[in-house]
Amino acid sequence: MAEKKGMFSGLFGKKEAEAPAAENAPLLILGGGCQSCHALEDNTRSALGILGKSIPIGHVTDFSQIAQYGVMQTPALVFHGKVLSSGKVLRPEEIAGLLRKAEE
Repeated sequence: MAEKKGMFSGLFGKKEAEAPAAENAPLLILGGGCQSCHALEDNTRSALGILGKSIPIGHVTDFSQIAQYGVMQTPALVFHGKVLSSGKVLRPEEIAGLLRKAEE
């Protein structure tokens, strides 16, 4: 017998390891495309420069997909399916530190 799920369980259930099919980049910016989302992307590119890395950056703008990560505030930064930050624009140095730690 199939398990019955609540109306919001699929929308708000945290699924860090499962990236949305449309975005397969290892590094994602989650958000609707606002000024803060663009600033986080710019700072992420600067952080990659600090680290001397070239990692593809994808974007998830669909809020149902964003909710799959358990993110309630954007912009958010995701690396290999793990949410590193949400609800604020990080400085490049902060992002570089988070990426270093995530790769350990």
